[in-house]
Amino acid sequence: MTRIGIVSTAHMHAHSYMSALETLQDVTVTGVYDEDTERGRQFCEARGVPFLGEMDALLDESDAVLIAAANADHRRCVEQSAARGVAILCEKPIATSVADAAAMVKAAESAGAPLYMALPVRFVRAAAELRKIVRAGKIGRVLAMTGTNHGYMPGGWFIEKAVSGGGAVMDHTSHVADLMRWIVGSDVVEVYAEIDERVHNRGIDDCGILTLGFANGVFATLDPSWSRLKTYPTWGDVTLEVVGTTGVLTLDAFAQRVHVYAPAEDGQATHRYDYYGDDMDLWMVDEFVRSVRSGQPSDMLATGLDGLRALEVTMAAYESANSGRPVAITPWQP
Repeated sequence: MTRIGIVSTAHMHAHSYMSALETLQDVTVTGVYDEDTERGRQFCEARGVPFLGEMDALLDESDAVLIAAANADHRRCVEQSAARGVAILCEKPIATSVADAAAMVKAAESAGAPLYMALPVRFVRAAAELRKIVRAGKIGRVLAMTGTNHGYMPGGWFIEKAVSGGGAVMDHTSHVADLMRWIVGSDVVEVYAEIDERVHNRGIDDCGILTLGFANGVFATLDPSWSRLKTYPTWGDVTLEVVGTTGVLTLDAFAQRVHVYAPAEDGQATHRYDYYGDDMDLWMVDEFVRSVRSGQPSDMLATGLDGLRALEVTMAAYESANSGRPVAITPWQP
């Protein structure tokens, strides 16, 4: 039996990760630690798992942990978990500064604790197939990419900069920046960004356009905006277009959907998407559990270093937006 603990329920993805763990065989959820006792207890009562008031108590009973804490708490949670030698799957972004991310990667490596990042778009089958096509050279040499990761404005601690580290660009850059890098096998070395607050008026960035230059000559654009209002049929999207010298590939990661039109309680017509097919959170958590169980590193999961590389893009984007100039990235070396 593989023993998995959950560290914090601050991030809403704690719910989907818990659902994934409930689906898997030979897995037991040892419990939940949450720095917010009331929030943690409510989560545990709804899910029927133990609440532990001390993180060390959770680590004592666990082979691995899923960390769904607020962004600014990731370093503390990862370092405490790594010191106990447990495997770690950490919510994105890895941290709110590159220095913190580097410290986390080094702490995990020194302790021999596997550190993975919750970047599940790699587990969308269409994304994996797109990567295979690109790596096989079937669209020639990649010239450019353009991607989106739109979403709702989540509110709560996500719009408290001291806790989140930033708004939409901090929240949504990691997924597609990692996907692009994973596909072309090259690091981002320059970023130019326009970032602003134009949609929600909550005192934090909610929209942006990033232009990325890769070491291999590929350039890309990325829109990570919180531009979806509550009336939109779904929370957002993940899309990608890859342009090569002999072909073009397009990806819509959430295209497996049924359009549902139904009246709300007030009788007004509503439109939503019901999804079927790929469950990238489930497959990511399953891969993590398989790696923990076998003791072998995963070649599908994003590593802590991958998370750091995505954060380098995010932080360079903010620097560029502040200066009005492109920002060169010198990738951190372990």
